[in-house]
Amino acid sequence: MKVLVAGATGAIGRPLVVKLIERGHQVTGMTRSEKRRELIEWLGADSVVVDALDPEGVAGAVAETRPDVIVHELTALAGPFDLKDPEKTFGPTNRLRREGTDHLLSAARAAGVKRFVAQSFAPLIYERTGSLVKTEADPVDTHPPAAMTDVSEAMRYLERAVTSADGIEGVVLRYGGFYGEGTSMDVRPDGEQTEMIRKRRLPIVGSGGGVWSFVHVDDAAEATAIAVEKGEPGIYNIVDDQPAPVRDWLPAVAEAIGARPPRRFPRWLARLVAGEAGVMMMTEMRGSSNQKAKRELGWSPAHPAIWETLAGSEA
Repeated sequence: MKVLVAGATGAIGRPLVVKLIERGHQVTGMTRSEKRRELIEWLGADSVVVDALDPEGVAGAVAETRPDVIVHELTALAGPFDLKDPEKTFGPTNRLRREGTDHLLSAARAAGVKRFVAQSFAPLIYERTGSLVKTEADPVDTHPPAAMTDVSEAMRYLERAVTSADGIEGVVLRYGGFYGEGTSMDVRPDGEQTEMIRKRRLPIVGSGGGVWSFVHVDDAAEATAIAVEKGEPGIYNIVDDQPAPVRDWLPAVAEAIGARPPRRFPRWLARLVAGEAGVMMMTEMRGSSNQKAKRELGWSPAHPAIWETLAGSEA
């Protein structure tokens, strides 16, 4: 098939382009930067330079390439995360999840695109009550911490728009937290989060009961390539096999990369440093089940747990 990957030079875009080409698809990578065109073509794909926030530019690119499938991997996450002011970190990505999604869907309808696959984020989408590990049938969080309201609303906007798009098979992939090459949880070279763990700047907060789900970026790319080709429209959690509370995974990762055990902070102290959003992620966040993706997409992660993979990388 002909596949247009929007966000082709991101952490997941790069391995995804390679996997799609290996599977015999004709791939065009979309980027807003002329400098990144060369990377896309080096990976073996055609390229198109357009700003996703320019509706006419997006319409023209889709009309020109006439893909069978569009993959929406657009984010604008650069620099350190500021959990006390998430708008600083997530603001541009929130806009891409609203306006960028609308522009791509509008262009897709006009060009007769058959299928649309889009990125969402499992760790921040689910309601923080009940089961500690959520399935796609569980309710989403409509009352996040105030600082995360726009992040939550932007993700929910994208998911509704994609799954309700008329005449298009809309697939939403709720990825876990990325780790591996090119991510903040990378040991080659050191990622931002792994470096924080080494320097003991990522503490266990309170009980450490927040459950996190991760996914290796190559596994996420493989699941996405499969979703391009098959699977019923809808939502799928793309996460590894071992969701775990912070009090378990953080010491395990620290040990895996040869760091000292993490410090422990009371909630009140963490709130001063990382705000209510940071405390929520460390104490209340829910993990996700990958059983639907295994059952319906036939996908299974090659990297079952982040601490096992990072230990192997360090070795």
